[in-house]
Amino acid sequence: PSQRKSPRHLTAGTPSRGASQQPGRSPPAATMGDGKRSVAETFSNLRERGKTAFIPFITAGDPDLATTSKALRILDSCGSDVIELGVPYSDPLADGPVIQAAASRALKKGTKLGSVLAMLTEVIPELSCPIVLFTYYNPILKSGVRNFMAKIKQAGVHGLVVPDLPLEETTLLRSEATMHDIELVLLTTPTTPTERMKEITKASEGFVYLVS
Repeated sequence: PSQRKSPRHLTAGTPSRGASQQPGRSPPAATMGDGKRSVAETFSNLRERGKTAFIPFITAGDPDLATTSKALRILDSCGSDVIELGVPYSDPLADGPVIQAAASRALKKGTKLGSVLAMLTEVIPELSCPIVLFTYYNPILKSGVRNFMAKIKQAGVHGLVVPDLPLEETTLLRSEATMHDIELVLLTTPTTPTERMKEITKASEGFVYLVS
């Protein structure tokens, strides 16, 4: 399975580490509707224990969905706190060459959003950790925001990262995410102005994705 390039990493832990942290906007729910611990609660639990989160990334469909299914089970059994699953996209501008190549291989195998969600519907009930889906906005727009949220909720997805959607354009997405109990994770960078970073942190669910 592919690995996310180091300049775009997911880190989590205690506030002293300066890593991505759970937003302080409101107390997290203990579990999601499926009875599993939410992403926010996972981070809260880790913080209470002074632990750092292990959040691996793989691209769905690389080399094929059967392998992705096995990889998710293995990563879960190895102690992943959250797993980030990338939906292959034809123009992944926010990713580096490794992830772009993985997406290209997956697309050549015919991997589509529908087939990824069908696979997740079967696998997620067997997992103990939450899944955060990483996808670009165009597939969401094509599907329809409400329809997309309903589909990923039905598949058992807990969180969502959309790297090419700025804060100002997330209103509808955040509204539908809240309605469907999907934690919408927003992105910030070390060079983001302080006031804007505060706005992003306030609006983000689950945790804040630090782009470094």
